[in-house]
Amino acid sequence: MSKEIEVARDVLQDNSQNAEANRRRFCREGVYVVNLMSGPGAGKTTLLESTAEALGQRLRMAVITGDIATTRDADRIGRHGVPTVQINTGGACHIEAHQIARAADDLKAGKLDLLIIENVGNLVCPAEFDLGEHDKVMMLSCTEGHDKPGKYPLMFKESRALILNKMDLQPHTNFDVQAALADARAINPTIEVIKMSAWKGEGLQAWFDWLLARIAATRRA
Repeated sequence: MSKEIEVARDVLQDNSQNAEANRRRFCREGVYVVNLMSGPGAGKTTLLESTAEALGQRLRMAVITGDIATTRDADRIGRHGVPTVQINTGGACHIEAHQIARAADDLKAGKLDLLIIENVGNLVCPAEFDLGEHDKVMMLSCTEGHDKPGKYPLMFKESRALILNKMDLQPHTNFDVQAALADARAINPTIEVIKMSAWKGEGLQAWFDWLLARIAATRRA
């Protein structure tokens, strides 16, 4: 048992060192980086398609997508005119910092204003691995259940913002918005909340405004 713990610590320590190198690089190059996390099927790719359409001509933007297999998400987002790199983890439930470094090289990150990382759909591992991003954002859909913040607290604790997606479906489910927000805010009192339906385009402007404000704040800092 002690050997397993040591190995886990070594993996996280190596990742943390790589993440810090990424962070110094992104700050030096002036690119704002956000790590978008969620469970499978919450709507990350749909949101990023809309984001590419809305901001791709306004900002120098790129996306890194993470999946166990296939390039389907990267193909979808790339059709909207933004550079996209697919990371296939081959079974791992998260992206690691050294993979982001290689992808950032491919994207020439120093020429970007905004880099969005679409992490692997998983409610545990992505929050444990720092990628060198400026902010983590958690997406939770109304079809997943309002109990998720309480059951998977680290994802919400580590995030600056919480996106409640598929709000158009909320009346047709037993999803309790107030219960979900109460749990999330008990874990992270300062978490910002954006409600939307990415598929229908409702509430997207709040997300775009949030990104633009964070880019500006990061540049000032």
